[in-house]
Amino acid sequence: MDKTLNNTIDPACLQDPPLAGDMLKQLDVFGVCLYSMLTFMSCVSLLLYLEQCIYIYKKIDYPKKTTIIWINGAAPVIATMSCFGMWIPRAVMITDMTSNCYFAVVVYKILVLLIEELGGSTAFLKRFSGETFRINTGPCCCCCLCLPRVPVSRRLLFLLKLGALQYAILKTVLSVLSVVLWTNGYFDLSDLEITGTAIWINPFIGVLTITSLWPVAIVFMNTNRFLRSLHIVPKYSMYQLVLVLSQLQTSIINILSLDGTIACAPPLSSQARGSMLSQQMMIMEMFIITLITRFYYRRTYDALPSEAHDNEENEKTNLEAALVEHDV
Repeated sequence: MDKTLNNTIDPACLQDPPLAGDMLKQLDVFGVCLYSMLTFMSCVSLLLYLEQCIYIYKKIDYPKKTTIIWINGAAPVIATMSCFGMWIPRAVMITDMTSNCYFAVVVYKILVLLIEELGGSTAFLKRFSGETFRINTGPCCCCCLCLPRVPVSRRLLFLLKLGALQYAILKTVLSVLSVVLWTNGYFDLSDLEITGTAIWINPFIGVLTITSLWPVAIVFMNTNRFLRSLHIVPKYSMYQLVLVLSQLQTSIINILSLDGTIACAPPLSSQARGSMLSQQMMIMEMFIITLITRFYYRRTYDALPSEAHDNEENEKTNLEAALVEHDV
């Protein structure tokens, strides 16, 4: 049966991705125009990011500026790596590893930004001293409404930071391990056998991803009401959009290519064509996100109101509610 199946499949569909030079020879006029446009988009994204870094370095104080520079680099870095992967199909494993490792650090930096916008760890603990955080948020426990609220403490803050930081460290280690195994022929995404390494490493990375997103969601859901004047909601939305496009969208396309839904087109196999499609879509999407992110992070905002101001606003709100109730 295997011999019959192999005879019905175009041999070109079973080959490795072509070399960059061989692929360029196969491009027609439309392909040249498409590649040129996408390359231009990735270059513009990178140039806008470098200009944004200079602006942030001059206008924002340390340590917040390093955090914002890291976060702003998510979309341009992914677009640049996708451009390299588009031109050099055999380097996709390395370019994807670089993008994913960078974004793993961004996940931790988002948590750091939320804390720094509230004045840092010390001010964060002082502001929320005696309060409790709800932890039944996505992606882990959004349906667990029975979970109790957790009191804010230094230990809780440490666990939240650790939960996000572990992804940045372990993702990098596992990505490097995957590339080392791939160069020796031991890591293949199409190998779904129980003895394959990909079937063990990738699900474990998925668990690490969900575990790291949970602490960030906990801090955001409990503090975003204090940060609305800093436009934290659209900033957080851009981070989540990059997450969905770079992780979920890529995974879906890879599954479709492995399943054969994305047909091969010599000299590209099904898997190589799916990867090429993913890289091209990623460049266009990250270019748009770079423009939107630049708009939100380039603006300067007033300082965050102090804790005393928040207490005054709460007392005023409670007093108004009491007066309305008395009038009724």
